[in-house]
Amino acid sequence: MAGVLAAAASAAAPGAAHAAPAGTGALAAPLNPRDFDLRPGTDRGGPVRALGDRLRRTDVSGLLRASGHARLGGGCGKAAGVPAGSLVYCFTRSDGTTRSWVPQGVTSVSDAAAGERWAGGVRPIVVSWHNGGRVRLTFVDPDRRTYRHVLLVEPVMRGGRPTYTDVGVHAGGIAWYGDKLYVADTRHGLREFDMRQIFDLAAGGAGSTGHADRIGLHGGTYYAHGFRYVMAQTNDWEFARGSAGAKCRGTGPLRMSWTAIDRTTRPHVLIAGEYCRTGWARGRVVTWPLEDFAGGGTVRADGGARLPADMIQGAVRTHGRWWFTQSLGSKRGRLLSTRHTGQGWAAVQRRTISYGPEDLSCYRGRHRVFTLAEHPGRRALWAFRAPSCS
Repeated sequence: MAGVLAAAASAAAPGAAHAAPAGTGALAAPLNPRDFDLRPGTDRGGPVRALGDRLRRTDVSGLLRASGHARLGGGCGKAAGVPAGSLVYCFTRSDGTTRSWVPQGVTSVSDAAAGERWAGGVRPIVVSWHNGGRVRLTFVDPDRRTYRHVLLVEPVMRGGRPTYTDVGVHAGGIAWYGDKLYVADTRHGLREFDMRQIFDLAAGGAGSTGHADRIGLHGGTYYAHGFRYVMAQTNDWEFARGSAGAKCRGTGPLRMSWTAIDRTTRPHVLIAGEYCRTGWARGRVVTWPLEDFAGGGTVRADGGARLPADMIQGAVRTHGRWWFTQSLGSKRGRLLSTRHTGQGWAAVQRRTISYGPEDLSCYRGRHRVFTLAEHPGRRALWAFRAPSCS
């Protein structure tokens, strides 16, 4: 390694970490591989098991098939500036225009499972939203054209009884792999959730969907700001060298702004990178072998590079082809596409896409890459065609 974070041996790896940013004539400073070491944090198995003794568990298929879901609509693509020929899903008017909740991350069953179907035959797409102090997930059922919100919670023990609190992260990226859902925690690393630890507060008598101001256990009853479903955090992955800075520095732990899965490499990898404003240090993108997260020890990156541009809101790679979303404030954003040669980024192709493009996720069976337009009134979940997404 010689102090430089080398690419994975596969041709699809992100390349040498000393790759020069596009438009520069000199090599950027090398990356230190130890900056990206992730170690497991607090194991929340005890509180999660205790919650399971009091609340009724459900699964992804159960929450998608239960009554009370919202219906996907249409007509949002034009306002969101979605390119022609895209696949577009629209939230209800309330969710499409709210300023309280902002969509950020996207992943799907295609990231989670080789066969692209979950138990019960469902094929969900999942979206993360933040409101400054809470995080919710939206499970979209494209076959039934419905969706359901689930609140993310952090379980704790208080006075010998299990309860939970809000998860106060930006959730700029999410990545679903197997039973695990990884949520970006900007300055600290990743929060880990489990698709088997979803609780239905409308079942069993111990929970309530009332009192939107309450979270956790109150007087013997569990609340979740009015949400019917909660998903419990099971672990977190923290940078071994401490927290990232308030802005991009180009060195030290990564600002975990967005995440993705690449199932086209062996081993499969988790991708994460930084959103860095113009004038800050150039952002970085890093990969980790997903199989290493199951080992319980320190997970070390197997590849990384400096990004080809600033203001990157999401990225994904399939068969060596990279896509990046770039935000441009109130203007429509850009989609960047390129490959890494091992010496640097190849020529970058740019095209105008939706307003406020965010996280990216490859849906292999559809040969499409999904993203989100985040702005209120210009909001959409949409996907563009990508032949190498397969």
